[in-house]
Amino acid sequence: MKNLMNYSQEHRLYVRNEKRKSILVNVARFAILLIFLIIWELSAHFEWINPFITSSPSRIAKAIVDLYQNGSLFYHVGTTLWETLVGFFIAVFLGYSIALLLWWSEAFRRITEPYFVVLNALPKIALGPLIIIWCGTGSKAIVFITVLIGLIVAILNMLNGFMSTDENKLLLLKSMGASKTQILTKLVIPSSLPNFISMLKINVGMAWIGSIMGEYIVSKAGIGYLIVYGGQVFKLDLVMSAVFILCVLAAAMYAAVTLLEKLVIKNQK
Repeated sequence: MKNLMNYSQEHRLYVRNEKRKSILVNVARFAILLIFLIIWELSAHFEWINPFITSSPSRIAKAIVDLYQNGSLFYHVGTTLWETLVGFFIAVFLGYSIALLLWWSEAFRRITEPYFVVLNALPKIALGPLIIIWCGTGSKAIVFITVLIGLIVAILNMLNGFMSTDENKLLLLKSMGASKTQILTKLVIPSSLPNFISMLKINVGMAWIGSIMGEYIVSKAGIGYLIVYGGQVFKLDLVMSAVFILCVLAAAMYAAVTLLEKLVIKNQK
């Protein structure tokens, strides 16, 4: 509040209006979710919809409580979360590093870029049997699938960010005798930060897709396993509760990336 006093009246009004808009947006989001859950619960309670097929918020809550009471909730959640985070960070690190190499060497980029495009279009599920043979049926296979799905996306997004650096600024640094390393560290990497954040946001979804898809194929534990098992034995409350937990975890991971984005933007100002 003290900082606002240093600005003009118009600026203070603008900041207050933006905060008010942000609060209204958050309230509207919560209200929409609450109304949806209430309608869903009432529809299942009065059997306007078949609760066995669609479940309901109360049945989902009961299924989650049952998982907690039998001691399997945190085991399954922890398994999927560990596989997802490991695959996510490996994919981001390798993708960023390979994109740097592609930017550094034009010849390497021109040779390999078509292969990355083809690999990105390849349905990764088709490699499932091979991945099982290569990595076995444990967490290694699931992490490998997660990395495979996120890696190409990370490479292509970061390469696009590196290649879209302002040409005028590049020419200016070159005319001043800057080395390629200096151009990379002083211009290319800082200017590609928005692409990096965008890549992280996309890879959050890719990581969860990879880990759940991997658990569909080979896992004996995890959220994906609960979904498959619940479907096989027609415990649709278990399936819906696993999907709900998955949504919460994915939203939390996305929120962490959004927080990182705000910190980056704040430090750049």
